[in-house]
Amino acid sequence: MSGQRVLGVTGWKNSGKTTLVERLVVELTRRGWRVSTVKHAHHEFDIDRDGTDSHRHRLAGASEVAVVSSRRWALMHELRDEDEPDLTAILARLSPCDLVIVEGYKREPHPKIEVRRVAAKDRTPLADTDPAIVAIAADHDVGDTRLPVFALDDIAAIADFVEVVSGLGR
Repeated sequence: MSGQRVLGVTGWKNSGKTTLVERLVVELTRRGWRVSTVKHAHHEFDIDRDGTDSHRHRLAGASEVAVVSSRRWALMHELRDEDEPDLTAILARLSPCDLVIVEGYKREPHPKIEVRRVAAKDRTPLADTDPAIVAIAADHDVGDTRLPVFALDDIAAIADFVEVVSGLGR
């Protein structure tokens, strides 16, 4: 990967990936770690709103549009005819941090926590076919597995595990 500490959160639609990432970021930053995230979205997502100046710049054909204020900045890159960049290319663009939590990117080889929830669209275990999955967080009994299993709402225990498995230490 990129030399950065990277840990993924993966699972099927409606499994609770975003909620787990959000709660882990809160807990890990509370513990003093600097955490960044990467979220893999589907096709036509847009963070820009119709009618804003930056949206108008993009629609006019700008390859990249940076929006900067005294509180934050954002850089949007329009792919146009380019291929979607791989995770390594995205990680290389991030500022230094203690840990990058990646949501999605099921097929990438970085270590991942699989999220399982009864309400998920699909409940087929991913760990059975993905050797990069290092733990499972679930809201139900997952049965027999070689992996550590955490209750989905036990954020402190999951964060402790993340610190160990990612090499952050305590």
